[in-house]
Amino acid sequence: MTAPTWDELGAALPGHEFRTATEAIVANIEQVIEGKTATVRLALAVLLAEGHLLIEDVPGVGKTKLAKAMARSIDCSVRRIQFTPDLLPSDVTGVSVYNQETHDFEFRPGAVFANLVVGDEINRASPKTQSALLECMEERQVTVDGTTYELRAPFMVIATQNPIEMEGTYPLPEAQRDRFTARIAMGYPEPGAELSMLDGHGAADPIHALRPVSDAATVRRLIATVRDVHVADAVKQYAVNLVNATRESADLRLGASPRATLQLLRTARAVAALEGRDYVLPDDLQALAVPVLAHRIIPTADAQLSRRTTDAIVADLVHRLPLPHDRQRSPYDTRAAGHGADAHARYERRGR
Repeated sequence: MTAPTWDELGAALPGHEFRTATEAIVANIEQVIEGKTATVRLALAVLLAEGHLLIEDVPGVGKTKLAKAMARSIDCSVRRIQFTPDLLPSDVTGVSVYNQETHDFEFRPGAVFANLVVGDEINRASPKTQSALLECMEERQVTVDGTTYELRAPFMVIATQNPIEMEGTYPLPEAQRDRFTARIAMGYPEPGAELSMLDGHGAADPIHALRPVSDAATVRRLIATVRDVHVADAVKQYAVNLVNATRESADLRLGASPRATLQLLRTARAVAALEGRDYVLPDDLQALAVPVLAHRIIPTADAQLSRRTTDAIVADLVHRLPLPHDRQRSPYDTRAAGHGADAHARYERRGR
């Protein structure tokens, strides 16, 4: 049986079925990750946006736990790669091995041949090994010895890394970072959530009791639903203006790429769908600007000397960029009239 391709996602789900399926995944992950609802929802949005997620933070805050919890919540193929300095590219993509019985070479698939690939501590591998992920992340295929192998849908890489100032790490090259749709940080839990963690995780790890609440076929239909989310022309123009602002900023020597614009819009569609809307608002783009754009840009030497982070630079650009002037209600806006008016008033206040 042929594996489903990216053009064979299936029919979109009705609104109530979409909501039920996504809320079940979020609730399942939160059995393991406490007090991080926004982070969990963003991770799910990246999956539905057909993207890849980079989780960057200090050791011990639950980066790998989040990746494993998402993988266990979906009944699909999952592979985990522990990146180390001696890991080879063929360990990731696969290798052709000579079979003495058939007197021919046969391909042994690598760890990327799965629906969800969890790459732990990706920046501990050499740049040569890191680059093995470039083709599969962008083109959903792997080429070995001149033969191209398609990857199954859905396909997502969830990579974790420690900050680059940690000992024994290799910074990800710009081309690799640009292929990650979003970068998130777990952060330390709130005291209340940490106290609950002591009760829930003290005796046993709850991830071992986690059971799938969805499957690959359902995720494919969720992705098809997200693709149908409407984006008005004014919102598209706002996305272009936002990305162009990074290219013209005096604080940056490298702005965001056109790929960043596409992934910003795709993730905004997913966030809108998770919020129960079938249209994208400028608020969605503003909320996603830092996680989607900040890891792709490079600050100037002066900005680095001033200790300005890329997160702060992007947040400042979002604050200064005017919101779209054309705020007529979308024909896809199914909210009550008063709700829409309140939203437009909120945009006006933020735009001033």
